Amino acid sequence: MMHYLRAMGGIVGRELSRFITQRERFISALVRPLVWLFVFAAGFRAALGLAITPPYETYILYEVYITPGLIGMIQLFNGMQSSLSMVYDREMGSMRILLVSPLPRWFLLLSKLLAGTGVSIIQAYVFLAIAYAYDIRPPLEGYLWVIFPLILSGLMLGALGLLLSSFIKQLENFAGVMNFVIFPLFFMSTALYPLWKMQESSEFLYLLAQYNPFSQAVELIRFALYGQSNYFALAYTVGAFVLFMTAAIIGYNPSKGMMTRKG
Repeated sequence: MMHYLRAMGGIVGRELSRFITQRERFISALVRPLVWLFVFAAGFRAALGLAITPPYETYILYEVYITPGLIGMIQLFNGMQSSLSMVYDREMGSMRILLVSPLPRWFLLLSKLLAGTGVSIIQAYVFLAIAYAYDIRPPLEGYLWVIFPLILSGLMLGALGLLLSSFIKQLENFAGVMNFVIFPLFFMSTALYPLWKMQESSEFLYLLAQYNPFSQAVELIRFALYGQSNYFALAYTVGAFVLFMTAAIIGYNPSKGMMTRKG
């Protein structure tokens, strides 16, 4: 057990140390959702013809709605960033040293995943603190209730990034694949628009958004932040995590996964 704990502590500590030293990564992770929070909400008012004298309640309610979606955006980008570091470590050789250790491969990958999830939770709470100063204030107990959904959604999105990293062999190819995954997941979700609003415009988009795992992760965060439960979102997120994690473990298996195609 001590070997397992020491290995997990080393992996998590390395990731946190990298996060602390790379301040640009922390700032960029916050800039994206803050731009959406401040700029997109203003554009939403303008689109409704409320730019000159907007009803204050309409403005704030929309910002309250998109805040959980922007927290999900932080975790989504962080999951992709963590998988990018996996590709980099594999090219540099440090990942290969890690995977040939006597500990089970699934445990090493899970430790890497927990490290990335911890970083995303720190970023999410900093964003919530900025939103609180901007007068977006969920119940105080919501800041505690949302911890478990943040862990679960961070693990699920991180496992998706881990799965993608098992397919990518060169660092130069990762940016295109990452954008190909991030933007459909984000825009075809409930992060910015309610499901019923999508259904009014397109039944096909409604179905895509409803069964989008990112949508369910956002709904899980949204409900928990205001002291409510969404059991369908919980079950869907857990199922997606198990599926992505299992596929990632297989992908990193040299005898069965995508790593056998290298070279």
